[in-house]
Amino acid sequence: MGEIEILEARRGDLELIVPLFDAYRRFYRQEGDPAGAREFLGGLLESGGSVVLLAVAREESGAREALGFTQLFPSHSSVSMKRLWILNDLYVAPEARRRGVARALMERASEHARATGAKGLVLETEKHNHQAKRLYESLGWKLGDTDHYELVF
Repeated sequence: MGEIEILEARRGDLELIVPLFDAYRRFYRQEGDPAGAREFLGGLLESGGSVVLLAVAREESGAREALGFTQLFPSHSSVSMKRLWILNDLYVAPEARRRGVARALMERASEHARATGAKGLVLETEKHNHQAKRLYESLGWKLGDTDHYELVF
């Protein structure tokens, strides 16, 4: 594996992201749907509705291998009257795990939030995702003071 680079994905990177995004959804017990992933992500990248940070390894040949991604959605905090980013997705390909890819993506997400003048970032994960929780806590993330409710249709 070449050197890890974190880049802000553009529409032209869509084919690198789709297999990772589809694997991410399957991790959360969803049916594989590469065509749906392509349409969903393509629309977001085209409209600027999210920021996708993509971890790639550049090989000696110049080819890029997609290792993982994180997707940030913009929001706002009314109380602080500042931008807030929702770190909605984080996924690293199984063969790239334990190489610092997730940490690099999380650190780049923090840099992006700071650069945009945001109050910070928020995320949620499943209660049993202990490996991810260890990573978040090692980077200074804390459990919030609020209960998370959802209304699902």
